[in-house]
Amino acid sequence: MPRIWIVIVNFRTCDLVSDCLHSLVSEVAALGGGRVVVVDNASGDGSADRLATLIKEQGWGSWAEVIAMERNGGFAFGNNAGIQLALSDVADFVMLLNPDTVVHPSALRTLAQFMEASPQAGIAGTLLENAGGGVDCSAHRFHSPLSELDGGARLGILSRLLRRYVVSDESRTSAHPCDWVSGASMIVRRLVIEEIGLMDEGFFLYFEEVDFCWRARQAGWEVWYVPQSRVLHLEGASTGIKTPAMRRAGYWYDSRRRFFIKHYGIIGLLLADLLWAVGRVSLLLRGKLGLGGKGIVADPERFMSDLLGGDLRSVLTGKAWSIRRGLGR
Repeated sequence: MPRIWIVIVNFRTCDLVSDCLHSLVSEVAALGGGRVVVVDNASGDGSADRLATLIKEQGWGSWAEVIAMERNGGFAFGNNAGIQLALSDVADFVMLLNPDTVVHPSALRTLAQFMEASPQAGIAGTLLENAGGGVDCSAHRFHSPLSELDGGARLGILSRLLRRYVVSDESRTSAHPCDWVSGASMIVRRLVIEEIGLMDEGFFLYFEEVDFCWRARQAGWEVWYVPQSRVLHLEGASTGIKTPAMRRAGYWYDSRRRFFIKHYGIIGLLLADLLWAVGRVSLLLRGKLGLGGKGIVADPERFMSDLLGGDLRSVLTGKAWSIRRGLGR
């Protein structure tokens, strides 16, 4: 079996990481040489010490370790610290796992076997089960201005017309290529990292895996969804977002803004916002006229003002242009 390094980024989720580590015991044994590194992003709550004690008491020291960072630089920052350790070893693959995941039996072995049999695949993601026993979509298309129109309007006929641009479609039961997979559980070939570099630490949280998959595909690698590999994902448990209606943290909007500027430019960002606003106005009008539009209740609190207002301020204050210059565009 190929050697796999598993990276888990922790920020004040010690109990969740403990459950994840327990689920990995048999998986690491089945891999015959896997290794797990828990990167603590300066939790400040004793997480690093508690997890180190757990590893010692359970006798997992031969395959698991904890490294403590001096600051919380975000998800990409923490993952990069673990990835760099893996690259200093003889790792063939790096597996990124959220702290709020529990790995089902044979999940990692199945992924490893798929990657070994598919040399064109640079990245692969797993099926993600939710706490209710359902399946969350984890194979996606890239975000684009037209996908923002679809997301804003939530209109069935429009989604069918824009099918090629719908970000999250219905889950399929067979392995298939896609644009990007959820960073909650994804495996990356070492050669991909050596070719395209580490994750972009300009993303604090969210969109970093979308950007990473974009860069891998631009370099000629395929991204695959492998539903035979199953992982339980307690989505929101690690970020504290318990319901979709909660107001999103500012870094979600910052990450979205960075993604669009990086890959579509400032004009692309403004076009995405305009199309989203057109779609959202149509949704609101349909709701007023009794023609549907109930989907609006699922929006996070103050979503429209945070999204459009934040992007407009970033352009008017020059922040968007600073992002563009920082990206060398």
